[in-house]
Amino acid sequence: MTRRMILLTCAAAFLGALSWTGTPRALAVKQFKDQFEAKYVKKDSRNPKDKQFAALVAKAKCNICHEGTSKKNRNVYGRELAKLLDRRKDKNNVKKIRQALDTVAKLRSNPKDKRSPTFGELIARGQLPAGNPK
Repeated sequence: MTRRMILLTCAAAFLGALSWTGTPRALAVKQFKDQFEAKYVKKDSRNPKDKQFAALVAKAKCNICHEGTSKKNRNVYGRELAKLLDRRKDKNNVKKIRQALDTVAKLRSNPKDKRSPTFGELIARGQLPAGNPK
């Protein structure tokens, strides 16, 4: 074998082992997003504001709580939810997810500014809780 073949074989083996060993997967939890939508999105509403918010949520997808391309990166809203929810233990606990959504809705969107709107107020205005994804 040539040196290049050995290097390629080792790289392939390493990448295969890395994927098999359980490297971290995306941290977004579908059940959390589903409960957010069940609580805040009125898909069947005829109100244009509700329709616009539903479209915004559908477009944002995981960026309701996350930012950037890595799901390890949470936005300010996602960080607050992460303080209350464990993605593994709580993903099927609808009651706890709903309680966390209610609790975080009462928090200021900018904790350093006492005049900033709460996450719930932003959602009621038809805005994403952490702003539009970049």
